[in-house]
Amino acid sequence: MNFQRRNLLASSLLILSLLILITGFRAHMQQTEANPEDTYVVVLSMDGFRWDYAGRVPTPNLDFIAQNGVVAEYVIPAFPSNTFPNHYTMATGLYPDNHGIVNNNFYCPELDMTYRMRDRESVENGIFYGGEPVWVTAEKQGVTSASYFWVGSEAPVQGIQPTYWKTYTTADPFGDRIDTVAYWLQLPEEQRPRLVMFYFHEPDSQGHRTGPESREIDELVMELDSLLGVFIRKMQDLPIADRLNIIVTSDHGMTERSMERYIDLEKYIERDWIDIAFGGNPVMFWRPVEGMKDRVYNALKDVENMYIWRAGELPERLNFGHNPRALDLVVLADSGWSIGWGEPVERFYTGGGHGWDNAKKDMHTIFYAMGPAFRENHVHPPIETVDLYPLITRILGLDPAKVDGKAERTEGMLR
Repeated sequence: MNFQRRNLLASSLLILSLLILITGFRAHMQQTEANPEDTYVVVLSMDGFRWDYAGRVPTPNLDFIAQNGVVAEYVIPAFPSNTFPNHYTMATGLYPDNHGIVNNNFYCPELDMTYRMRDRESVENGIFYGGEPVWVTAEKQGVTSASYFWVGSEAPVQGIQPTYWKTYTTADPFGDRIDTVAYWLQLPEEQRPRLVMFYFHEPDSQGHRTGPESREIDELVMELDSLLGVFIRKMQDLPIADRLNIIVTSDHGMTERSMERYIDLEKYIERDWIDIAFGGNPVMFWRPVEGMKDRVYNALKDVENMYIWRAGELPERLNFGHNPRALDLVVLADSGWSIGWGEPVERFYTGGGHGWDNAKKDMHTIFYAMGPAFRENHVHPPIETVDLYPLITRILGLDPAKVDGKAERTEGMLR
């Protein structure tokens, strides 16, 4: 009888403990869902981090995020698969055709102005930037935001910038950028940003120099993973650690270039047939001189290992070519091929590159995330860079602007 009573008592205590755990978990989840104002999002972009880099070398800190959160199979960049279009796509949830940053450099017919990524005046001029960056959405709704080098954050878009932002330079060590993010997140609550976006210019620069298959890239990926470990530990030491969501992603991948895969445009057309030319290898935007558009198009349309399209006639899946900033003709080399004028210069056509068709696997990139909003140990189907905006606004409980990104593509990664 005493044995039965002890069994009954033990069973009752076990049931009570389970009820307390379940009730506490439900209360925690309800609080997370009901109080998005208590949540934080930090996004790190490591430029040019190809989807498969982490599988080639030990990356214990990326593995830690995957085990404790979510990893996507890969991320498809917007076309063209270049840095400025895709970072602004991540920020706005719009394809480049719709937000207007159509390449790293371009001409705006409607403004009769030129945008160049290394020109301070154009980068800081809000007139070039369409759409609504997520920090603008946040600030308009009373949520403080911060940016350490994100495309578009150095310009007032709709007259608004992040509360905290930095003027771009490669001179700031990555460790200093991490320290600044940690400092922002330790500010008094009324000053503290709930959205932080920051940027590393590697492994992109190294990929351009030595190519994506190089030993140098493998070594750099391990170094970046080590820095990521420093970042994670600093985030875990914050008083808000249990309310903090971390996203690690990138803008595009990288593929190998070769002097043997080069198309000399001068063999088919004359340079002076083109009035305005922007972009560069492997994607160019042209406005031919008056009366020459059809001649240029016909001269190149059957050339192997490259494509030429009239404005508005690009494949629908590219979501590109209707914005006047793409000019009259869009020229694109096939994956791994290069285009240029005259004999190729070795330093421009070896090493690694990007900008190609975003369906090509080498252009795909990464997404890792963990925090109270995300499931644990979850491998997610592919997403697109355009999906980052609706994901962030959902986690922060913000009313989103109208975007091209699909919330349903990331819904399954959330708790």
